[in-house]
Amino acid sequence: MERANLEARARALIEAEAEVFRARRPRCAAAHDEEASGFFDGVPQHWMLDWPTPFPLVVDQASGVELVDLDGNRIVDVCLGDTGAMFGHGPAPVLEALKNAGMRGLTTMLPSSDAQVVGRLLVECFGLPRWQLGATASDANRFAIRVARAVTGRAKLLVFDGCYHGAVDDTLVDLVDGKTISRRNLLGQVRDLGELTVSIPFNDEAALADALAANDIACVLAEPVMTNCGMIPPAPGFHDTLRHLTREAGTLLLIDETHTISTGLGGYTKVHSLEPDLIVMGKPIGGGVPVSVWGMTQAISDKLHVIRREQSGHGHSGIGTTLSGSALQLACLRACLEHVMTEEAYAKMQANADRIEAGFKAAIAGAGLDWTVSRVGARLEVVFSALPVKNAAEARAAASDTIEAALHLSMLNLGYLLTPFHNMVLVSPALSEKQAGGLVNAFSTVLERLIERRAAA
Repeated sequence: MERANLEARARALIEAEAEVFRARRPRCAAAHDEEASGFFDGVPQHWMLDWPTPFPLVVDQASGVELVDLDGNRIVDVCLGDTGAMFGHGPAPVLEALKNAGMRGLTTMLPSSDAQVVGRLLVECFGLPRWQLGATASDANRFAIRVARAVTGRAKLLVFDGCYHGAVDDTLVDLVDGKTISRRNLLGQVRDLGELTVSIPFNDEAALADALAANDIACVLAEPVMTNCGMIPPAPGFHDTLRHLTREAGTLLLIDETHTISTGLGGYTKVHSLEPDLIVMGKPIGGGVPVSVWGMTQAISDKLHVIRREQSGHGHSGIGTTLSGSALQLACLRACLEHVMTEEAYAKMQANADRIEAGFKAAIAGAGLDWTVSRVGARLEVVFSALPVKNAAEARAAASDTIEAALHLSMLNLGYLLTPFHNMVLVSPALSEKQAGGLVNAFSTVLERLIERRAAA
């Protein structure tokens, strides 16, 4: 099946679905006005215009997996704030923690009575013995990178082509013709990020060995499964090689679990027995409240204690922000770790992810499309490739903005919100079997529309 023909049908479908979207959302349309709102581009974050809709969907209410927009349209949410609300919008234990925290104080710049419990829970759930808090995964990655540089005495960072680790300057690079360069769309970037960051293809053991050979890399920062350039699973044995080569080179391994926490309780690291030196988690770990955590081994903790004593011991280290570690964050973390992120919740997520994966694969086969469905636990991705992609170059070659936009708009008009940019579906424990079945039926309907349009040409 030729990509060009399918994209032509997708363009026609986008045009038709955009009209349906507009007709159902006059209030959302009126709300998107730069002059009236006072916001740049009419939205709180300018990238909210990157969704493939004629104008932004404006949400009036979110609960569980259901969104209601300003026009009263009800939508089943399988985007879930791109993982931020992975356990559903407003889990009851987190809402109760928010209410209680509001009565007991939100931030004091001191540990709250929940701190010791939260610390123990993090150790029990994720394995590493020492933890710190941030506001976002971007913050946590910055702090962990700084620690890696401090304890190794090295400046360079290694990432994998196609990565995204939040708004961390050092990681916003691309691999172009074998050279690491600053990502072209960065605003106000004045430093060549390739000076201190090395980017190589994921799953390329030879490139990894070459990059580490000079023994000047402070840490490798990696998602265990790449999720921001399509979904790229690790090749068999790749993580073993990654761990062996980093240890051999005296390089620390920093695992970013912000998305792959969908794997199961304890994230991909615990489920697959990885052995990172540092680990970062953000977004869903506080049930949607801005909080992130980063952990380290005892060896790194011991070195950090020595460094801090030598440098006066004060907290002015460039690590941490005033609102990080707040009573509000700790209360929500405790509620999420104790009552939301449970074996039962993950079991329900996995069961519905099984149904959706099987249903999507059947629909794709029935439509005669050479696509695959990649998965990491409760997170699934439709990839426009006959085989799983192995690196960012293959993922970019497989991608189609046009087909993605057609799928997204069509699914939204049928009542299901996918994550834009890379066709991600995230399965919350709040999703019912009926809603999972409805998602599969909607996906099948959209594929039928694409096929019908192709056949009519």
